[in-house]
Amino acid sequence: MELNKYIDHTILKPTATPLDIKNLCVEAKEHKFFAVCVNGSHVVLAKSMLKGSPVQIAAVIGFPLGAMSTKTKVFEARECIENGADEIDMVINIGWLKSEHFKAVEDEIAEIKKAIGDRILKVIIETCYLTEEEKIAACHAALNAKADFVKTSTGFAAGGATLEDVKLMKNAVRGKLQVKASGGIKDTETAQAFIDAGANRLGTSAGIALITPNEQD
Repeated sequence: MELNKYIDHTILKPTATPLDIKNLCVEAKEHKFFAVCVNGSHVVLAKSMLKGSPVQIAAVIGFPLGAMSTKTKVFEARECIENGADEIDMVINIGWLKSEHFKAVEDEIAEIKKAIGDRILKVIIETCYLTEEEKIAACHAALNAKADFVKTSTGFAAGGATLEDVKLMKNAVRGKLQVKASGGIKDTETAQAFIDAGANRLGTSAGIALITPNEQD
């Protein structure tokens, strides 16, 4: 199995410098990762670094809290696409979900999907804050809104991906959406376990360690 093809090579920390982004892109090209995942301000730089490369660019929006207005998220998503992003990883409004405002969550996802057209939309539901019923509701909202992925976590909350959540999400979307696991995936064994559980993509800042385990010992 080509583990590198599952990896979104990621830097989202607030201290990331342009040099960090350049290095991220060089590594992604060298190791043939599926994508890099960056904050919106770095999309133009990543696009220039990855010109002519098959490596995709994923940009996060509404990150990491998901609590800004829908109009703000839509603007951010559209600008990221215009600047060269291939995929958008959005954070849902968690407060709306927990208040059972499921239609509002669904409508927001749908607006962002409409704004980015045929580009890939991943919906971050931040599983560590949700009950099992809320996780299922979030997945159904993403499915109804015609997103492409549901994603476990931002990596900036109280917890990251779990195998149980990936299995739950995979079942909730009934094979109609893909699943991205992110947050806390630091070694090859863990990465393989998430793929076996049903993850189609892995978000990690430890991509090189995942694909070169013997060199990291």
